Amino acid sequence: MGERAFYQSLTKQDRITVVLYRAGIVLSTAIICLFAFLAVRGVQDIPSPASGPGGMLLLVALYISVGLSVFFIHLYIGKFHRILKKIYYVAVACLIALFVIGNGNPVAPLMKGPHLSALLLLPLSLCLGFVTAKEAFCFRLLEGYVLAFIMPAYIFYYALGLSTSRGTMIGIGIVAFLLLLFCLRKVFQPLHYDIGDKSAYQP
Repeated sequence: MGERAFYQSLTKQDRITVVLYRAGIVLSTAIICLFAFLAVRGVQDIPSPASGPGGMLLLVALYISVGLSVFFIHLYIGKFHRILKKIYYVAVACLIALFVIGNGNPVAPLMKGPHLSALLLLPLSLCLGFVTAKEAFCFRLLEGYVLAFIMPAYIFYYALGLSTSRGTMIGIGIVAFLLLLFCLRKVFQPLHYDIGDKSAYQP
């Protein structure tokens, strides 16, 4: 990918898939920014709704939004897309595990120590990181490379209990800021950028 040239007219399906792909990026960014805001509230000792039903809905929505980007991403090499979807299936299995561990609330085990259950978020972060890295490779959105590295690193660091409350706030704040920057630079690109040259697609 990474083609800026206009190779062919876009079909209705092309436009729909690009819009859905970018909608996934926008929603993922908005949800993570909201989680960052809730983390700040937690540090300020304000009761946070993140641990209740609201947090559960946000987490599920995050999985759905990342899934939109995963399933509607345009990749020249079909093998990469199949691998990405398999990682997403693992991420969904991990979400189910969080529901089981949290007795119906997948956010609860993420917020109570020990935080090893946060490792179950790694597959999801890899999916989102793949999306940002792909865009970084194709369109020089260099913050995408940084996100692909720091999102799983942050989760691993948090899961091992190496982060203070303030460190957790700062970490998710950095992720949210970079995602917002990435989102704003990506979603306003012409739609045909994401389609590229259809003749170059490999099954």
